[in-house]
Amino acid sequence: MLTTGLILILASLGLAQGLFLSLYLFTLKTGNRNAHFFLGLFLLGLTIRVGKSVLNYYVPLENWQNNIGISGILFASPSLWFYGKALFDKNSSLSGKDYLHYIPFILFLFLIPFVPRKGSFESLWNYGIVVFHLLSYLILSWSNLRKNKNIVSKSIMAWYRNILIGASLIWLHYVGNLFDFEMYYIRGPIFYSLLIYAFSYLFLNRHKFNLQKYSSSNLDKESSAKLFQRVKELFNSEEIYLDDNLTLNTVSEKLNVKSREISQAINENVQQNFYDFVNQYRIEKAQFLLRDCHYKKAKIATIAYDSGFGNVTSFNLAFKKKTGVTPSAFRKG
Repeated sequence: MLTTGLILILASLGLAQGLFLSLYLFTLKTGNRNAHFFLGLFLLGLTIRVGKSVLNYYVPLENWQNNIGISGILFASPSLWFYGKALFDKNSSLSGKDYLHYIPFILFLFLIPFVPRKGSFESLWNYGIVVFHLLSYLILSWSNLRKNKNIVSKSIMAWYRNILIGASLIWLHYVGNLFDFEMYYIRGPIFYSLLIYAFSYLFLNRHKFNLQKYSSSNLDKESSAKLFQRVKELFNSEEIYLDDNLTLNTVSEKLNVKSREISQAINENVQQNFYDFVNQYRIEKAQFLLRDCHYKKAKIATIAYDSGFGNVTSFNLAFKKKTGVTPSAFRKG
């Protein structure tokens, strides 16, 4: 069992991280700014809601303070849906009628002094309606994800799906709280904290999760797949990877396509950068040569150069990274 002090530390750190990420997203000037704004709103709403649970667990709050915390869900829910719409269409913007989705939050805010906090009506109002409100937007968001699965890149789809899974799990925790399962009351904030840490790692680790790198590109998912197929055909037919001076610009000139689009096609279809993609072909060539009887007595350096590597050190490092063994061990094995 977690001690009271440890629960407070974990939950508080998660809340601080959530608040930091919200502010970071609000001030981020690059990439899809609409998407950043709505994601920031979603995280801020969750942070307010979870913060209320943490405070109320340790310090009894006034009715109006509890209600302010609960109101966070009412603007987090539509923000989650709008985030998906902005993520899938970077040119999207809110119309006048879209702001109607925030009316429940505004009404709740004005009615805070009058919203009861005792008895069965409290459970219906503060949890039943609010939990149902979040469920409604989760359904809309999952539907939006399904509708766009063949349009946007795999990385964006996976990212939004993971956010929806996390939001859905938080919703389940509050369903438990609705039915008066006390253990869910504080486990929700703990789970939220873990979710925020995972989110922070993925979002800030831009080399692995780089949603907005190609935000200005007009290359859609289908065109990206077709271009990637052309790149593979070029590599297989002309074996251009055997040139140790091969660059992205070389491929760009051969295919008469912008180098940025080639990089995007490779990144979106196999989640590799250009040089990792090239080295994959070179290592496969090296594996073939290491098994070739005509190269049985050839030095490792010869294998490296004939596979397209410019030096033996780079070859050894790349080969071991890919296969888990050195070229010499591979040959013996």
